[in-house]
Amino acid sequence: MKIIDLLKSEKICISCELFPPKQGTELQNALEIVNKIADVHPAYMSVTYGAGGSTVGHTAAVARAVQANGIPALAHLTCVQSDADRIMNVLQDLKSGGIENILALRGDLPQGSEVGEFSHASDLAAFIKRQGDFCVGGAAYPEGHPEAGALDKDIENTKYKIDAGVDFLVTQMIFDNNVLYNYMFRLLSAGINVPVVPGIMPVTNAKQIARICQLSDTKLPPQFRAIVEKFTDKPEALKQAGIAYATGQIIDLLANGFTNVHIYTMNKPEIIGGIMHNLSEITK
Repeated sequence: MKIIDLLKSEKICISCELFPPKQGTELQNALEIVNKIADVHPAYMSVTYGAGGSTVGHTAAVARAVQANGIPALAHLTCVQSDADRIMNVLQDLKSGGIENILALRGDLPQGSEVGEFSHASDLAAFIKRQGDFCVGGAAYPEGHPEAGALDKDIENTKYKIDAGVDFLVTQMIFDNNVLYNYMFRLLSAGINVPVVPGIMPVTNAKQIARICQLSDTKLPPQFRAIVEKFTDKPEALKQAGIAYATGQIIDLLANGFTNVHIYTMNKPEIIGGIMHNLSEITK
């Protein structure tokens, strides 16, 4: 099923992200995680793609396992060091597995490396669209991409993605919904009106969230910082508080007209399970 069709329906769609293993010996564990997450019936699952394509085979394997559970898979694909032949091979592998949804990303360029044939995610999106009937998603950055320099420039770059054929956008994690609401106004002002799926990441590890925010330049609101500081030394309490905070964010988004939300689970079934339990009556 094309994810764009899900996003344009009036039904509430709660989806999630998981990442494939770096080592082949861990693949079975990843497939078990897929089965556990499938039990709570997310609308779709996205599967990440390792730096430089390091997990490409596992990405396809995990994506196929997602679809074997009757759930659409959204396979991530990066292009920063790839050429057309390599991308074509990946697309053929995904297509042969019945995967028709791809999140087109540039990816991070390793220090000292050179860009390949694709300089931007928009280049990759356009290439994918020429290869077949794929539904293509793109990344969005409510606080601006760290390399863009200014939010207006980042929105201009986002417009390039849409013009290249991107069907919908999934945002980087947000912890303050007001940031997203302001961003949506800017997108609409720029003529961007494709579905935008807010990305929510429940905090379960204080050090991990600090590193992620440092790399992505994501800002933490005071109330979120207070939760992290209060429960840093109590992992289970932090997990419970993180799930509660994320649930509150999602309820606020739904109350303000959003029907699609993407949860960054960090491969922890209990995270999305807890959130889906909290939303059980709301999502009916």
